[in-house]
Amino acid sequence: MEKKRYHRGKKRKNNRGGFGPMKPGADSSLKPVFKKIGVPPSRPFTPDPFQEEAVNAIAQWDCLVTAPTGAGKTWIAQSAARAVLEKGERVWYATPLKALTNTIYAQFIDAFGRDKVGILTGDKKENGDADIIIGTTEILRNQLYDAMHTGEDISCSLVILDEAHYLGDAERGVVWEETLIYMPQRVSLLLLSATIGNADHIAGWLESMRGKQCRVIQETKRPVPLFPLFFHPSGTLHPLLKKKGSRAKNMVHRNVMEYIKAGQFPAISRPGRLPLFGEILKVLRAHDLLPAIFFLKSRADCDGAIGLCNGKVLRQDPKRKALLARRIDELIGDNPHLCDHEQRMHMEKFGVGSHHSGQLPAWKVVVETLMSEGLLDAMFATSTVAAGVNFPARSVCILNSDRFNGASFLPLTASEFQQMTGRAGRRGMDNIGFAIVLPGKFMDLKHVAKMVTAPPMDVSSQIKIDFSMVLNLLLSHTPPQIHELLEKSFASYQISLGKQGRRARKEYGYDLKFLWQDFLAHLAFLKEEGFVTEKGTLTEDGEWTSQLRMDQPLMVAQCLRQGLLPDQDPVMLAAVMAAFVNEKVFDDDLASSRRVPKRLTREFAKLREKLSPFAERLLEGGFSAPNLYLQPALPVFSWAMGVPWDQVVEESVFAEGDLARLVLRTGENLRQLFGVSDTFPRIAENSREAIDMIFREPVIY
Repeated sequence: MEKKRYHRGKKRKNNRGGFGPMKPGADSSLKPVFKKIGVPPSRPFTPDPFQEEAVNAIAQWDCLVTAPTGAGKTWIAQSAARAVLEKGERVWYATPLKALTNTIYAQFIDAFGRDKVGILTGDKKENGDADIIIGTTEILRNQLYDAMHTGEDISCSLVILDEAHYLGDAERGVVWEETLIYMPQRVSLLLLSATIGNADHIAGWLESMRGKQCRVIQETKRPVPLFPLFFHPSGTLHPLLKKKGSRAKNMVHRNVMEYIKAGQFPAISRPGRLPLFGEILKVLRAHDLLPAIFFLKSRADCDGAIGLCNGKVLRQDPKRKALLARRIDELIGDNPHLCDHEQRMHMEKFGVGSHHSGQLPAWKVVVETLMSEGLLDAMFATSTVAAGVNFPARSVCILNSDRFNGASFLPLTASEFQQMTGRAGRRGMDNIGFAIVLPGKFMDLKHVAKMVTAPPMDVSSQIKIDFSMVLNLLLSHTPPQIHELLEKSFASYQISLGKQGRRARKEYGYDLKFLWQDFLAHLAFLKEEGFVTEKGTLTEDGEWTSQLRMDQPLMVAQCLRQGLLPDQDPVMLAAVMAAFVNEKVFDDDLASSRRVPKRLTREFAKLREKLSPFAERLLEGGFSAPNLYLQPALPVFSWAMGVPWDQVVEESVFAEGDLARLVLRTGENLRQLFGVSDTFPRIAENSREAIDMIFREPVIY
């Protein structure tokens, strides 16, 4: 219902935003700035000094490159890969995001040819024996687990870790840290990032751990200069900051300060409503500041924004309108789920698009492609689009100075702000890019002004112990050897750095003693439950459980031990695995609902009853145990049964994109069951059938 409300928002008075037409205007001091707008002259590519320095460094040592978005880090990666291939050796390129993996995959195919490049993600595997593998960091880490277990060396001589600042990611940073710790010394490491404040600490850690030099190559100059602007609700643009060299402590321009002191009036929109984006685009168009990416706080705002634009521009440019419509037809093809997409009309009439995680992956690709080809005037997106995916615009418009981190709204950090503004200005297409700040209830103008010049944040260790890590390390290490590995952690190195270490202990609560005690607690539980012997080696159950590289390996392993997973019903197996994959909390259950098939409720009642003792033991040990909800299981069950996608979405509690992601992650976990085929062959075969049932359009495109 939420999507329909915004789809029809144009007719609903309570969805209207601002107070009326805006009159485009600009502070006189902006005249010389706007004169810089244009396309730079075409010239043959010449690498920058920092790029050449990085390529020379990686030929001899490890290398960490920090440079602004769009500065040419991909060129460094391709040049380094080419040198490795010329020696007859192989390359692994790891990224944190599937969307970024797909982008890099396409770029490397263009550079090296399809036969030289393969891709490995949780739901995609092509040319897995290629000279260059592009994949997610989790898969690279898992390959290192396998190499340590078998005693074989990983089959590459260069590993490229893109978006290396993910080392400090609260949820997934541990994967980056493990990967770096386990990587053989002979493999050269090339780390790439736009936002690392303590690159020297990371390099120092790598040198201390790996025994080889790690060169830090830093470039601070943006390839396209950035100019920050303030958008006054009247339609007049002002500089956000004072001129360089000003002695005043406050960085904010005097006109912006006057607005702040006036109590943020006039406002750009009515309380609780979106501004009239059609009027904002009119102002930006008058100053040649399009295309633009608007970062909004929620999915609903992104969807609502496209309905607050207008089609006057495209009506006056029939050739462009026809080109846009033709390109949409080409991208959509005969995909029935996209042909009638509710946002297609806005895209064709207004030349704008909405982009967020609640959309189908295939639709997001359409929006991304049209934006990257310059066919859209604006894209309205949540801040997640800032990380890793490359479709820059001339301007980036920011409406909120905070960001939702999954639990609460926190002020934007310098790194998050730089990720957003890194999309402003297209190399080779723009002489200058603009970060445009719009006022509003959730905009702290002084905070944003500080973020413009603030240095990137430091990256801190996020290492933590989990059962999958313990099981996989015990495949090839004794507990004392694992203690030595933990001593090599970034956490341990940071603690050794005096003040840095004290801050790390205070902010993140870790030290080597805590890590080791946590490891021992996990080890003790695994011994009690028969996964590990008293001597610290894996039992037969422990060995096959180590191959379940998923969020809940022990719970799934217990299901296998008790015969609770369906081995002849792929539909039910998919539904059960969806419950284990689910990360959301639901207040109520569906067990009494008439629309839930009785065999599904019976299966879940049995699962909960049989697994309850094991889950209680997990909780008593201080570990987590998931609630097995029917809400995620039901739509996956229906989808596997062949129910049409639109009906599955309508009857579920999930947004379309969230449901697609649930199905994809369910498939990834089902694929992990292939690893126990020797012990549970019927389960492995059943999982293959289940994957075939759920991996189809529009989830797979």
